[in-house]
Amino acid sequence: MAVAATALMNRIYRRQRHIYDFTRKYYLLGRDQLIAQLAPPRGGSVLEIGCGTGRNLIVAAERYPEARFFGIDVSTAMLTTAIEAISRAGLSGRVRVAHADATTFDPLRVLGIVRFDRIFISYSLSMIPAWQAVVANAATLLAPGGQLHIVDFGGQRRLPRWFRYMLRRWLALFHVTPRDELERALIALSARAGLNCATERPYRDYAQYARLEQAVEGA
Repeated sequence: MAVAATALMNRIYRRQRHIYDFTRKYYLLGRDQLIAQLAPPRGGSVLEIGCGTGRNLIVAAERYPEARFFGIDVSTAMLTTAIEAISRAGLSGRVRVAHADATTFDPLRVLGIVRFDRIFISYSLSMIPAWQAVVANAATLLAPGGQLHIVDFGGQRRLPRWFRYMLRRWLALFHVTPRDELERALIALSARAGLNCATERPYRDYAQYARLEQAVEGA
């Protein structure tokens, strides 16, 4: 499965990766707001699942200079761009990326770390068929008091119907499928795992945002 996913994502982003950050800033809304809410503890570890070009990791690492950052992606083409961008930003000492399938990701084997204080997923679940497995796996990787932040496409229910129709047709060209059931799934997962869950629908439901938080041991 990982081999097929890598081949597909490399095919999609082989050329797009060179213009990805410039073009996506106009419609991947809420990424910087998510980063602003991460607030990792001093010396904490932060993981991005689906790190792509490394853009979010660089922004977050510059905002939180006392934290360590990690990223995984299934596309080796995107990771090549990420490594180059991280190096240009002078952040290779604090930001590390690796090739991995988020559905079965073993952080100890891939990154040499067991748990993370913060995990975030930005507009990646809508591109991963087994997105429920990604979220379930991510929840098990949270350190005590850790948080999982997610932003992705919402239902666009408060926007014109034509806009929703055109947006989804266009997204389908890139194998992107908004997860309309994401909020319900996260609430159910939180109940099973004993996590606190908060959700929002910013930009008139253009996007959906969620924060799942692990309880602090002994609290």
